[in-house]
Amino acid sequence: MTDEWRKDRIGAALKGENPTVLRRLTAGFAVIGDVQFLPGYSVLLVDEPGVQRLSDLPRGRRLAFLSDMDQLGEAVERACQRLDPAFRRVNLEILGNKDPFLHAHVWPRFEWEPAETVGAPVWLYPRNRWSEEQFRLGPQHDVLREAISSELDQLRT
Repeated sequence: MTDEWRKDRIGAALKGENPTVLRRLTAGFAVIGDVQFLPGYSVLLVDEPGVQRLSDLPRGRRLAFLSDMDQLGEAVERACQRLDPAFRRVNLEILGNKDPFLHAHVWPRFEWEPAETVGAPVWLYPRNRWSEEQFRLGPQHDVLREAISSELDQLRT
């Protein structure tokens, strides 16, 4: 599969062509992050192309998106707790500074993180963490993908 889906992540998810999608939720798509230097990093993509900000959604859809963000955060938390005893917490962020579509970042945080970054925002990690081959999403993350997906399924029942 080519990386064409990266040009329109939401459109590709709607067509079933975004390989990072874990589950369709009420107001968005739960996806696993392209980079995994913090294993379990996930993103909630809004399911309406053209929506740039939370305030672009009617109140009911806003609340549904925030509920989906909470659900994905809890699923990542449960999966990471199960897979890594050094798991500490989950950070949730809606930033929107780089990508022009509404999305929420779900960052697991761990005790094994370097001292200079463990208490800081993820964005202060060295730039090379975002592009190093060893952290790129791949088949080695299948267990993690399945764990988060399973937790999402349990939370939705």
